[in-house]
Amino acid sequence: MATAPGSDAPLHERDLDEDPVAQFGLWLSQARDAGITFPEAMTLATADASGKPSARTVLLRGVDELGFVFFTNYESRKGTELAENPNAALTFFWKELERQVCVAGTVARTSVEESEVYFRTRPREARLGAWTSMQSRTVGSREELEAAFREMEARFPGDDIPLPPHWGGFRLTPEAIEFWKGRAHRLHDRFRYTRRAGGGWDRVRLWP
Repeated sequence: MATAPGSDAPLHERDLDEDPVAQFGLWLSQARDAGITFPEAMTLATADASGKPSARTVLLRGVDELGFVFFTNYESRKGTELAENPNAALTFFWKELERQVCVAGTVARTSVEESEVYFRTRPREARLGAWTSMQSRTVGSREELEAAFREMEARFPGDDIPLPPHWGGFRLTPEAIEFWKGRAHRLHDRFRYTRRAGGGWDRVRLWP
């Protein structure tokens, strides 16, 4: 049985699932059950072709054995950087549970069909916003932004709003996943899984 959340509850290797994605799913479920606001929030770190990094918070929209999925404007800063350099990292931090998960791997775009399925689940205003925003580019004023939104409202008066060609998903396929559990005196528990070339995962304990 997995270790229950707690301020100084230990994280034993014997309690960890052999599959780190399954272990992540358990921790995410426990974060939701604990009432944490936006437990799916994650820091996404990217780098451009020269290696210059940037980071921002996005929302996890799906996770399975294939990887971690999020959606964005492909022409945004993160979208451009991921096109130039597919290496990326994710960090989840659930302060109330003193838990952190760090994921590193490479990304690829989801299929158009997968992006369309998710896009249709978004509120109408969010879908219009995806058409409106030239994400990460300079905008002259708030009024300019709101005027552009009104133009899209007029362009798409009903609920049938198509997927923008510049918008869709990325899937990060993990190569390493680390689980961190806060402990007293900063003697934290840390375990890192590393994907084997032939399949499966290796797991080690790390110094805190």
